[in-house]
Amino acid sequence: MSDSLSILHADMDAFYAAVEVLDDPSLKGVPLIIGHPGRRGVVATASYEARRFGVHSAMPSAVAMRLCPNAVWRPGRGRRYVEVSRQIRAIFESYTPLVEPLSLDEAFLDIGGSCRLFGSAIDIARQLKDRVRSEIGLTVSVGVAENKFLAKVASDLEKPDGLTVVPAGRGEEFLRDLPVRRLWGVGPKSAAHLERLSLRTIGDLVRAGHDFLVRQLGPGMGEHIWALAHGRDGRRVVTDHLARSISTESTFGEDLTDPATIRDFLFQASGSVAATLRREGFRAKTVQLKVRTGDYTTFTRAHTLEVPTDLPEPLYRTAVHLLETRVDLAGRGVRLLGVGAKGLLPASAPVQGDLFSESTEGSARVVSELTDRIRESLGPRAIGRARELRRRRGLDDRLGDDDPSRLERPGLGDDRGSANR
Repeated sequence: MSDSLSILHADMDAFYAAVEVLDDPSLKGVPLIIGHPGRRGVVATASYEARRFGVHSAMPSAVAMRLCPNAVWRPGRGRRYVEVSRQIRAIFESYTPLVEPLSLDEAFLDIGGSCRLFGSAIDIARQLKDRVRSEIGLTVSVGVAENKFLAKVASDLEKPDGLTVVPAGRGEEFLRDLPVRRLWGVGPKSAAHLERLSLRTIGDLVRAGHDFLVRQLGPGMGEHIWALAHGRDGRRVVTDHLARSISTESTFGEDLTDPATIRDFLFQASGSVAATLRREGFRAKTVQLKVRTGDYTTFTRAHTLEVPTDLPEPLYRTAVHLLETRVDLAGRGVRLLGVGAKGLLPASAPVQGDLFSESTEGSARVVSELTDRIRESLGPRAIGRARELRRRRGLDDRLGDDDPSRLERPGLGDDRGSANR
């Protein structure tokens, strides 16, 4: 096999559900759904047994319950998933330091420099699969190819527990009969547009020709699709990415209409995100607000800070500002709220701050870090700001499906706090 086959894409099989089965073998073979079964909940993921009934990620829980009424539901245990993810990443890194995690359950590996020690790319892929199964008790599907795009597509074709190899120089042939939605960047709208042009498979795109795609899709998208359709992808595996974002969001059992209650949730969410930032050693340059109204209209708004922060007050003030100035609720209730931190920088990175606010920030940091230590020792609800504690009970009663603070980075082994997926 050609030495050019140096890229692996490893994708754990129904990871969250599989971890639940690992810890509770009585769930083996049972339709299992991770998520909140309430009428306003959302499926995070589902076991393959549940997927046979049509259940899938991001499906409303009410629909999933109709499709699979006998399913067992679990709320998800983010810390446990992070723990297992780190064990998996340790196996990957025993073969190569060039690991680019995409999430808790998938990663790219560049094993070009490892073949002399461990054998061919296919040998390494088999070893990875065997070790994940024997040491952790889970299965992983692996794609082997000469670039990231082909490896990613390959890993998804024979799930679960698959091993798919794309021979060097045969990427275009491998892709020919696959649907256009397999191409990165082709979402539902783009796929529908291409299908209206009778372009349903990747082979159809190749036959349509470069100039036709550029005319129909524009220069940027046309060139991108043309390259991928031929199996070309020049991106390298990049290690040690900073986190992309840290966020938390919740869907409420009843739409929120009281402005004070909405602000209270933003206050709690900002504190949660700030605590995760500090724990992970990041500061955020950009604050993002997500709002979904009762009629499913979704607003996503962001603002870039002058000074990166890992403290709750700047996050909260910015989130409230975005809500009040850039979201038009038009009298509608709020079904979902989320606060996110993006543009993350190492906390140790030098920043130019406001000299007049340094003393205030110093006091706030002392309070925040003391709160972190107490919560780490005694639990997340052991201490909080007076406003947070005063309002917590009333707000908790309104919560439906909750997606606690999560860290998103292209990395297997990253900590999403109590992640859902």
